[in-house]
Amino acid sequence: MPVEFLGIAATNDGSETTPRSGAAFDKEYTLRLARAHEDHGWDRVLFAYGSGSPDPAPAAAYVASRLDRLQILLAHRPNVSYPTFAAKTFATLDQISEGRLAVHFITGGDDHEQGREGDTLTKDERYARTREYIRIVKKIWTSHEPFDHEGEHYRFHDFVSDVFPAQQPRPNVSFGGSSPAAYAAGGAEADIYCLWGEPLAETAGQIEAVKAAAKAAGRTDVPRIQVAFRPIIAPTEELAWEKAHRTLGAIRERGTAGLKRRHRTGASEAALPQNAGSQRLIAIAEAGERYDRALWTPTAAATGGAGNSNALVGTPETVAQALLDYHDLGVDILSARGYDLLGDAIDFGRYVIPIVREEVAKRDAERDAQRDIKHDAEQAPPGTLAAVNG
Repeated sequence: MPVEFLGIAATNDGSETTPRSGAAFDKEYTLRLARAHEDHGWDRVLFAYGSGSPDPAPAAAYVASRLDRLQILLAHRPNVSYPTFAAKTFATLDQISEGRLAVHFITGGDDHEQGREGDTLTKDERYARTREYIRIVKKIWTSHEPFDHEGEHYRFHDFVSDVFPAQQPRPNVSFGGSSPAAYAAGGAEADIYCLWGEPLAETAGQIEAVKAAAKAAGRTDVPRIQVAFRPIIAPTEELAWEKAHRTLGAIRERGTAGLKRRHRTGASEAALPQNAGSQRLIAIAEAGERYDRALWTPTAAATGGAGNSNALVGTPETVAQALLDYHDLGVDILSARGYDLLGDAIDFGRYVIPIVREEVAKRDAERDAQRDIKHDAEQAPPGTLAAVNG
């Protein structure tokens, strides 16, 4: 199974550990970070979405027009635009990037954050809307004749787009979440299902839930699985753990200064986040700090389970082996984002990605060889040497 790597396409140099040094949209830094990913072995980068953040679509178009190979994962919330408009935007961006676009649809797990842009639907209503939205976008991407739509959340008549994606039949659809409603929606509609990094056992359970949801939706295939981590690497294990504790201290200091990412439902910091993914990260952190080879949870605890926040700590070899453990579960897209966005993207690309790619290629070659041996044995006439050896 091939492996792919997803990084982050931040529009400024701020992170949980350091304040940004310039504007929210720093054009030079945005391109520099994206180019570092392209030059160091990454496959694609995520342009994330936040209610007050720079619009990711034009930022992605800016990068796509200046780089040749790097693929783009564009995050999009259905509440911010009508699906007819969004489908044209995505198709145009796919043309600009010459077929390098995938779209990550965000249902939204926090009422307060959704309300910042006027979204007042309940969580279950938002999932229903997302499923309808994705289906409309897919149809617009592939329909060359006008059509009507009469749905629960959207109604329009006689629509046909005049711009179509460069990719045929359409770009991939990405989706994430850790609740039963998320599994049902993503299992039905997603080409790629995205999970936050959890211990191996919990991740295996989530993968099975996604597969079951896909089957329940009548699919004969299943979404590809993506899992996200925050790597903390250094030349030795001791140095890596020293770096991890420095990172944690910086996260806590930023949080104390009132700069912690806000995914809470109200003013109380004691309140649990609404979304199931963050609740799971907090519960895992409360149950233990270290799991499997390298998973470390205090970074997630320090941010209140905000987004992709569980770390993988160790030497490049240790972190690579930890990622291979997830690949063995069926994960073929590995998402990683350091706390020094630029420096960590370069280091991860230089020292971790090659180890993982080489080992995956080796395993795939061995698997293909064994399959060929088995096939030859099955096809050989009874009594021949090939049949006996098989």
